[in-house]
Amino acid sequence: MTTLSQTARTTTPAPATTAETPQRPASRLRDHADGMAVASFVLGLLGTLVLNLLLGPCALTLGGLALARGTNRRGRALLGIALGAVDLLLLALLTTTDGTVSWHIGG
Repeated sequence: MTTLSQTARTTTPAPATTAETPQRPASRLRDHADGMAVASFVLGLLGTLVLNLLLGPCALTLGGLALARGTNRRGRALLGIALGAVDLLLLALLTTTDGTVSWHIGG
């Protein structure tokens, strides 16, 4: 008994190997992202007291980068972003009320 059609066996070719580029392990990148999250939190916290013009945007940037790189410390990155935004709002408040960009206590 013969079959009317025989299916041709096709084999999928093996993926072409390209020149291997050295890649960093994901854990190393995540460690850097964790450090950025902590730095964002610390800079945002310090920025509420001093140098809010400089430290606020740094906290926002580092917190955003940490979240984009998949940090394990997501809460600290979000707190750093929130504190960075508070730094800039505080700067705007100080500028409009006192005409200055720094804290001063007393009259």
